[in-house]
Amino acid sequence: MAPEKYRRPPQLPPRFTATTSSLIEDTKRLIDRSRNVQDRIVNELTPETANFENTMLPVARDDNLMALETHIIGFYQAVSTDKALRDASTEAEKLLDDFSIESSMREDVFKLVDAVFNKKESLDPESKRLLEKDHKSYIRNGLGVPAGPKRDRFKEIKKRLSEISIEFQKNLNEEAGGLWFTPEELDGVPEDLVSSLKKGEGENEGKLWLTFKYPDLFPTLKYANNAETRKKVFVANENKCNQNVPLFREAILLRDEAARILGYKNHAEFRIEDKMAKTPKTVDDFLADLRSRLTDGGKAEIKKLLELKKDDLKNRGINDGSDEHYFLWDHRYYDRLMLEKDYQLDQQKIAEYFPLSTTIQGMLKIFEELFGLAFVEIVGEDRDALAEGGSGSEIVWHKDVQVFSVWDDDGEGAGFVGYLYLDLFPREGKYGHAANFNLQPGFIDENGKRRYPATALVCNFSKPTPKKPSLLKHDEVVTLFHELGHGIHDLVSRTTYSRFHGTNTVRDFVEAPSQMLENWCWTPAQLRSLSHHYSYLSPDYENAYKESSGDEKKPSQQIPHEYIAALINTKHVNDALFNLRQLHFGTFDMTVHEPASHEDVEKLDITTTYNKLRKEIAQLDGPEVLEKKGDWTWGNGQATFGHLIGGYDAGYYGYLSSQVYSADMFYSVFKKDPMNGTEGRRYRHTVLERGGSMEEMDVLKEFLGREPNTEAFYKELGIQK
Repeated sequence: MAPEKYRRPPQLPPRFTATTSSLIEDTKRLIDRSRNVQDRIVNELTPETANFENTMLPVARDDNLMALETHIIGFYQAVSTDKALRDASTEAEKLLDDFSIESSMREDVFKLVDAVFNKKESLDPESKRLLEKDHKSYIRNGLGVPAGPKRDRFKEIKKRLSEISIEFQKNLNEEAGGLWFTPEELDGVPEDLVSSLKKGEGENEGKLWLTFKYPDLFPTLKYANNAETRKKVFVANENKCNQNVPLFREAILLRDEAARILGYKNHAEFRIEDKMAKTPKTVDDFLADLRSRLTDGGKAEIKKLLELKKDDLKNRGINDGSDEHYFLWDHRYYDRLMLEKDYQLDQQKIAEYFPLSTTIQGMLKIFEELFGLAFVEIVGEDRDALAEGGSGSEIVWHKDVQVFSVWDDDGEGAGFVGYLYLDLFPREGKYGHAANFNLQPGFIDENGKRRYPATALVCNFSKPTPKKPSLLKHDEVVTLFHELGHGIHDLVSRTTYSRFHGTNTVRDFVEAPSQMLENWCWTPAQLRSLSHHYSYLSPDYENAYKESSGDEKKPSQQIPHEYIAALINTKHVNDALFNLRQLHFGTFDMTVHEPASHEDVEKLDITTTYNKLRKEIAQLDGPEVLEKKGDWTWGNGQATFGHLIGGYDAGYYGYLSSQVYSADMFYSVFKKDPMNGTEGRRYRHTVLERGGSMEEMDVLKEFLGREPNTEAFYKELGIQK
């Protein structure tokens, strides 16, 4: 039970009691209310009488109220175990998207907004930004195009793109493929995983079902000794959603057509105009510069890894000619082998010190200390109390979900901050990656009262078993920190309008705050404070550890210093190849969104482009060097690339460019003393609190006390400026 002062948050959490019919009914009710707000403004005002208060404010307040319900309505399709509910959520999102397109293209509303914009009223900075962004948004949504066939076509395209996005993500969420393997084919894969796999019957008697979900996929690519097994898994995973191939192509073509209707040269120019980069040339130059700096490093890393592969095959008596190639399905395996051989790094051993439950507790403790927060898990009676007479199960969407109330500590005023949810294990139909979802934004309501946010981390870590809890590899600890970084951004943001809340920043900045927090996973004191060997969690786990390890003596409770030193020594091992992989994604994204003409994009073989670019940039061989030499159509990785359909189009470079800002912030402010609470709170109030309510570059300059630069980024990568 929570301490008394934390038991009654001033705002109840949302309840997850939707039905298939309520999702649609609620969506229609919200759309009707919103349309009425717009109709009333148009009926009551003229361009002469329109001002910010009577035109912009009613719509902004309606947006605030809409977001309280619509984010959750759309969230069910990512997390519900009920397919009918997921389908209804998808249908509701289509209705909302169609209405959003209708609203964004209302010329009668735009005429009033345009009149307000041209009056140049004296407004507070956030309201001024809202007006500027809304005005520009109408133009970017086709209202700068004369009414007629062109504008009608633009609207048609917007609707179809919305349908594609929803269908594409639904296919990924509901992907349920996999492969049957014999236990021998899975030699080397950790026993914990192998023993948890579904056993075959009938024609698959004696085989095990391996899915493409991360807890199955990554350990198999990392540990399977059989190269043919790794190849089968890798190639099948690239082809797991081939129904998305035509959708991806259609989206690329429609985006290009829409951009040209608006008078842009291509979709990239349209998308990047309002980002920090401003122009495609800035992005192309950044990516090309990074590629030139990383290419030689990548070649050197492959050379070393290929030598390791040759030795490994020789020692195992394998002479099949594959030692001439370093394959895509080799990389996770030999990267792991190199860490074990050259750095004495056993990721399985390290994972024993990071049970999910204690790692989360340690992580929240770091954020408490750094940002002046208090996280209080809501369980048992406290859940029931917050369900207002209902069951405590109604304030979560699945029994595995944890929920926390988040508060300012006494030094920050002891006020309520919001709700944090953790949904950490895979299940059928659930979103398959790791992400942070805003469930309800924060804002100031029309009475001047603060509305508090709710945010959810949705991840896919391995489930606990009777013999072992869920144990995190170090890279999963980093993932958890990253996503929780987005969650903290969402929680501590304090904006007037929901439009700018939390992570609603430009895409080439949004990753910087969470990337910066990844650095805490590489500092010795923080790693040690997070660690807690699983054998100390319960007598059962202690016995299971002794049984599996054959060791009667328990290990140290915290991770040994030599393990930490070995881990930190590996931070930049094969770093060039890691960043070249990101560069491949970013370059592919720009290539398909930056054609010289519409005819060029029509002629583009997207699958070949994706695979060829990967070979040219990342330098790893694929099946194209094997049986059908020169055939680049063996896999459709773009069809699994949800980012490029879900908002990162002509924006994936942001993962790399955000690293420039995150490295600059960490090295300049936190490197010497990562747990400096004064600087942590300054960062919270200067950067995170503002969300997207200010120009992101101005926020950065204020925090750093100067213009940001690339020095720390290149230093971190170990390459010259």
